[in-house]
Amino acid sequence: MSETIRLPHKPDAPLSYQFVPGQGPLSTTHLIVYLNGLIAPQSGWRATIDHLRRRWDEGGSRSANHPALLTYDRYGQGGSARDPADDQHGGSHDIREVVADLHVLAQEIRRTKMIKDADASNEDDGAAAADQVPKPKLIFVANSIGCVIGRFYAQTYPGSTAALLFLDSNIANSDQVSLFPDPDAPGFDPHVLLPPDSTVADLRRTRAGYAAHFHPSAPNPEHLDRRNIISLLPLSDGPPLRGAEPDEGTGPRITVVGHDWATFAEEGLRGSMNVPEGLTNRYVNPPWAAYNEGLARLTSADRARGPVIATGCGHFIQKDDPALVAELTDDLLRNIEADSAA
Repeated sequence: MSETIRLPHKPDAPLSYQFVPGQGPLSTTHLIVYLNGLIAPQSGWRATIDHLRRRWDEGGSRSANHPALLTYDRYGQGGSARDPADDQHGGSHDIREVVADLHVLAQEIRRTKMIKDADASNEDDGAAAADQVPKPKLIFVANSIGCVIGRFYAQTYPGSTAALLFLDSNIANSDQVSLFPDPDAPGFDPHVLLPPDSTVADLRRTRAGYAAHFHPSAPNPEHLDRRNIISLLPLSDGPPLRGAEPDEGTGPRITVVGHDWATFAEEGLRGSMNVPEGLTNRYVNPPWAAYNEGLARLTSADRARGPVIATGCGHFIQKDDPALVAELTDDLLRNIEADSAA
C-alpha cells in the first residue's frame, strides 16, 4: 500500500511512496530507489518488484541479505502533490529541483523507516542510535528520464551511489527532433536520406510528433522543465561518476540496457505518431545505441556491463520484461555484496 511523506522543505505537498524493508547487512547500508519516466508512475515497478522478491523468497542468494526498496511518485506524478517550486519558477521545475528533493527523500526514508527498522531488530536495548545507521548507499533502477535523474543525482552527490541500472535512458544530450534530417535544409535529398518506406510527408509528421511529445520544451503533466538537461549533461560518457565507499576511486557499478530495435520500431509504427520503421531504424536506434555505449563508460570498464539489449522489449523494459530487470538488479547486488566483502 502507498503511504505519503511530507518533506521538511515542502511540508504542504505530500509525496506518495512505497517502502519494502530489507534484510541482513544490506538492509541498513543500501537502498534501492526506482526512478520513473515521465509517463509511468511508481505503480509501473510493481511487477519488477514482485519478480525480485520472488527470487529472494525462493531461496536466492539474497534471501537473507538484501536492501530495502523504495518507489515514489515525483511531485506532479501519480498520487503526489504538485511541486510547490512550480509557483516560484513560472509554473515548472527542473531536474536540479527533482534531484534535491530526492536527496531529502532519501534522508527522510532513512530517518523514518530504516532507523526504525534497525531499532526494532536491536535485541540488546531495543533502540539503535541514529548515527549507528549510516546514510544508505543508493542503487538506482531507472527508466527513461529516470535514468537521467539517477545519473545527475550521482554526479551532484559524489560518493552517494553504489550502482545504477539504466533501462533505456532518455538521450539527454539531444532535443530528439534533430535526430532526423530537416527536409527544408539546403541540400536535402529525399532519395539519399529517406528509407524506402518513408516519404517527405512522413518525415515532416514524425519531426512534428517528436517535437510535440519528446522535445525538452514539450509540456508534461509533471511540469518538469527539461530544457537545461542538454547543458547539464552534454556528454553521454562524462564526467566519470564517483562510486560510494569503498569504491570511490573506481566509480559505481553500472548496467546499461537498451530496447530491442525491431520492437521499438514496431511500437513507433503502431503508435499514435505512426512513425515508419525505416525512419526509426535509420535515425533513432543508431544514435540511441551509441548514447548507451557512452553511459557504460561513466565508470571503470571492470564495473560496467552492457549495453545489454532487452530482447522483445520496447522503451518500457520494466513493463515488457520485469523478470529481466529483477535478474539484472540481483546481479548488481551480488557484485555489491562481493565488493563489501573484499
